[in-house]
Amino acid sequence: MTRVDPAMADRSMIERALLNPDGLGAKVLADMEERTACQVLHDWRWWQRPGQVPPPGDWRVWLVMAGRGFGKTRMGAEWVRAAAEADGAQRIALVGASMLEVRRVMVEGESGLLGIAPMATRPRWEPSIGKLSWANGAVAYVYSAADPEGLRGPQHSLAWADEIAKWPRGEEAWDNLMLTLRLNGGQGQGPRVMATTTPRAVPLIHRLKQDAGVVETQGRTRDNRANLAPAFLNAMIAAYQGTRLGRQELDGELIEDVEGALWTRATIEACRVRAAPSSVRVVVGVDPPAGEQGDACGIVAVALGVDGHGYVVADSSVAGASPERWAAAVAACAARHGAMRVVAEANQGGAMVRSVLMAADHRLPITLVHASHGKAARAEPVATLYESGRVHHVGAFPELEDELCGLVAGGGYAGPGRSPDRADALVWALTELMLGKRAMAGVRVV
Repeated sequence: MTRVDPAMADRSMIERALLNPDGLGAKVLADMEERTACQVLHDWRWWQRPGQVPPPGDWRVWLVMAGRGFGKTRMGAEWVRAAAEADGAQRIALVGASMLEVRRVMVEGESGLLGIAPMATRPRWEPSIGKLSWANGAVAYVYSAADPEGLRGPQHSLAWADEIAKWPRGEEAWDNLMLTLRLNGGQGQGPRVMATTTPRAVPLIHRLKQDAGVVETQGRTRDNRANLAPAFLNAMIAAYQGTRLGRQELDGELIEDVEGALWTRATIEACRVRAAPSSVRVVVGVDPPAGEQGDACGIVAVALGVDGHGYVVADSSVAGASPERWAAAVAACAARHGAMRVVAEANQGGAMVRSVLMAADHRLPITLVHASHGKAARAEPVATLYESGRVHHVGAFPELEDELCGLVAGGGYAGPGRSPDRADALVWALTELMLGKRAMAGVRVV
């Protein structure tokens, strides 16, 4: 069995050759004759990463939802090129958000159909009629999703739909496109469509993700690091990692708001800051787990600034930890941020919670609280602080923010995991820090 170095697992064949420690791969490439080197340059099998390979099996729609710079355009163009060169009977639709984008990106762009093909097999481009023709008889026609009616009438065996999340009339254009896929593809396959896009929470994306006939590929900008300027990648990660924009545009995640949630993504983004002012008090909130195999132990540090606003400065939560380990994590977080108080929920056993925390650090100033109301009810006054612009996140806390956006007004939780442990720890900390007795109805302090 061949074992692949984990560091090389997501690399293309050309990268593996160049990065091989013995240097033989680079030497072989350097010694290639010009004709062979030209063939390698235009052979996608050398350049594609494992995450860019078409999925196996009998599928109708391949949805590639990935961050910017992942290589989605190159994937789409190479998929179309391979099908057209292998089968002269292919009738292909190229659909983009506008006719200008189809031409500039999908056809004439650096990673478009004209840019990736060697001169000998490059298709003939007739921009006046929006037609690409290959020497073997395969043809492709360009269409704009802004004009869904333009997709009435023609029929195709293959389609590449680019940036579908930004199509102005997305569902209408998609439905008309699917109705044109009436011809069989090559090698006995039925008609297929590849959709490439950066994710956005729009109705068409929701539909495709729920469709059993759709296979999905996800990817991040950093997966294509070998072909991106390091300065660009480092700057984007430093500026946007963990934020909603970064998770969507760089990590290729579909970020949605839950209907009726106490927090929205827009609210959290509006409260994000790069640094906090001097603080007058720091509190660490703790939501202990019921057992080692249960939920995470929520540990969140919040500072009260000299401006009277709250600043979330750390999410030190741990999962699958013994009482000794999560207590040590609480003590370390409190020491690191100079906490003046640790507020811990004691519904899971107050005596145990106090004893393990004191064992971790006997100097910890501990307040135990018992809650009789649900997590969402306790969170509502804290959510109001966010809405009024009085709480800020210093940097990004993706897991905590996902939980906050899963708490639903009136009760209920629709976020990741079984329980919003991080969010509950934040609520305890901010309640102690900024609301005090005004928000303690249904809470007993011991």
